[in-house]
Amino acid sequence: MGLSGSDNSCDPTPPPGPLAMALFGALFLALLAGAHAEFPGCKIRVTSKALELVKQEGLRFLEQELETITIPDLRGKEGHFYYNISEVKVTELQLTSSELDFQPQQELMLQITNASLGLRFRRQLLYWFLKVYDFLSTFITSGMRFLLNQQICPVLYHAGTVLLNALLDTVPVRSSVDELVGIDYSLMKDPVASTSNLDMDFRGAFFPLTERNWSLPNRAVEPQLQEEERMVYVAFSEFFFDSAMESYFRAGALQLSLVGDKVPHDLDILLRATYFGSIVLLSPAVIDSPLKLELRVLAPPRCTIKPSGTTVSVTASVTIALVPPDKPEVQLSSMTMDARLSAKMALRGKALRTQLDLRRFRIYSNHSALESLALIPLQAPLKTMLQIGVMPMLNERTWRGVQIPLPEGINFVREVVTNHAGFLTIGADLHFAKGLREVIEKNRPADIGASTAPPPSTAAV
Repeated sequence: MGLSGSDNSCDPTPPPGPLAMALFGALFLALLAGAHAEFPGCKIRVTSKALELVKQEGLRFLEQELETITIPDLRGKEGHFYYNISEVKVTELQLTSSELDFQPQQELMLQITNASLGLRFRRQLLYWFLKVYDFLSTFITSGMRFLLNQQICPVLYHAGTVLLNALLDTVPVRSSVDELVGIDYSLMKDPVASTSNLDMDFRGAFFPLTERNWSLPNRAVEPQLQEEERMVYVAFSEFFFDSAMESYFRAGALQLSLVGDKVPHDLDILLRATYFGSIVLLSPAVIDSPLKLELRVLAPPRCTIKPSGTTVSVTASVTIALVPPDKPEVQLSSMTMDARLSAKMALRGKALRTQLDLRRFRIYSNHSALESLALIPLQAPLKTMLQIGVMPMLNERTWRGVQIPLPEGINFVREVVTNHAGFLTIGADLHFAKGLREVIEKNRPADIGASTAPPPSTAAV
């Protein structure tokens, strides 16, 4: 008897080949990288409306550069014709037709056509035959074009790659904000150019100067830029402000201690009356000692941006104690304070400034609900103390602002702030507070000579 048929259930499956494993690994790494991709904390869009202003200032600088070029003498002999052209000076430069546009893949493109030059020079000519006017005119024109071409191309190259780069070097990338924190404006990727704008993504993260390698993970939404009506738009996510507040928290700046005369007089009387029983029970001998009021933020404050406005949430401890001279302090109470501040942003010059206002405030005991009830009479005086004594100090610092990554000499004007869900945008126009030449002269690098220029070309400029 014979059996026929087949059973493939036990056939071994061939293992995946090396190529399949490599593709799977690449896919896994790509997904992993995408899952951990970090959004920018700050975005800047330069629209085509800004290009006319930039073009006019740039062409004015270019004209000034070309008018200072030195043209060598032209002398020699051509048959019976002897010539010597010297002291050549550019007296006038007209760039009558020019276009500055965004170009995808190239960022910016400047095109100049129908440019004209006015020249003044001294000529010495000697010739041995008549009727040579046309020849001389053609010869001198060709010679001047050759000399100008030898000089203008290096000047254009130097102005575009060396001098303007010196201007761009004035843009703050990673710099100190004050004695405690710094800010990182490094580009996260290459700028993206379309026919109507140029978009740039910046890290936009603060850091404590004592922990320069520290970085707050960015879990905020990505800011979006859609508008094109103004010259420039800047977008900030909640991460931008959260990293600032956490940096100051880590630097130990979010705490305040008022002792003795620094405590408002009315508040001092109220606190002594409130805790009179505790003072008598704990240590009656120190009843007349200076009073101490200490506020210490317990966790980094957090920023919330909504279309209705921007708020900052803060949780802090409030400690009340007596500090007798040369003796340990006597703690009378410790409570927790929750506060909510409203924040209004504005651009002034090139600095982002913030105005804070205390909106909600409550205190409660860390020990019992009964003690929390006893603290109700202190709520209004403590809030008044914060508004009068603490908020002005905060606003003095936040109103100094932090610089936006713009070159020196360029400021924002006529700004408009718009809140969105998780980020805000500020649209503004640009203003040259200083001439481009003034800024470049201030930051002009040491002249490195002909090595910075490309080989002279005989092509028409």
